[in-house]
Amino acid sequence: MMRDVKLRSQLQLHLLVFIAGFTGILGELITISAVNLVWFRMLLAVILMYAYAKYKKISLIVPGQAIFQFIIAGIIIALHWITFFASIKASNISIALAMFSTGAFFASLVEPIIFKRRIIGYEILLGLAVFGGVYIITDAALHFITGILLGIVSAFFSTLFAVLNGRHVLIYNATVLSIYEFLAGIIFITLWISILDEGFSFGFFDIGLPNYLYLIILASVCTAYAFISAVQVMKHLSPFTVVLSYNLEPIYGISLAVIFFPTTEKMSFSFYVGAFIILCTVLLNAIFKRRYRVKANRFSDDEL
Repeated sequence: MMRDVKLRSQLQLHLLVFIAGFTGILGELITISAVNLVWFRMLLAVILMYAYAKYKKISLIVPGQAIFQFIIAGIIIALHWITFFASIKASNISIALAMFSTGAFFASLVEPIIFKRRIIGYEILLGLAVFGGVYIITDAALHFITGILLGIVSAFFSTLFAVLNGRHVLIYNATVLSIYEFLAGIIFITLWISILDEGFSFGFFDIGLPNYLYLIILASVCTAYAFISAVQVMKHLSPFTVVLSYNLEPIYGISLAVIFFPTTEKMSFSFYVGAFIILCTVLLNAIFKRRYRVKANRFSDDEL
């Protein structure tokens, strides 16, 4: 029985990784700007999550001092999505996803600062390998330099959000946490659009039926459903399995991109060499981290 639950959870996990990879496809299909896209995504997703919380009778009350932390995290995840979709629009899905993989390198820099731990030697070596992969991709696709830079910035924001949110998830209900963070992101983008962009005119909402359909899929399947299901999967699988599987997102995403958009997504051989180096580095980083933690735990047990 336990084996069946784990098997179902593993299959569901790979479905979630596939859905995550499909996000880039929707980002290419949706024709509105990245800022407007993320505003619609967060608004529709928070409505669905709020309905889910009410259905499950989940209390939305949180301590007042936590609100500021949620606001910061909400702004960071909004910036991550904005720069990610902007990267797609400035280059293509393959570039954006390849650069997204550099997040593992940023994690090796951010985690020691946040958690006050020393930098591990192999993380520096893997970081250099990541930069090697980025250099090869940049050299092969210099005309996509804006998309490359936006993708790297997006990876940094993603890593920063994951590290900060990792603490929050241990304390607060994940659905409640997401509702507050998404609300903060919506307010942030609303101010952005009102002050720096065209504002909320009729044209802002007149985006056509196809865009609304794609946005509904993005907000429901790729955001609300994916997040809630991921929380359920984590109850039956180890964090290592989950992290390692999600590192396969660029592989799924780039493969889907070539299938859906063969003319714009077909890249040079050098690009795939660079992307392969980055992906291998990400997987090695996860494996080394697993061994490092197991070894650290064994030493702790010996001391006891």
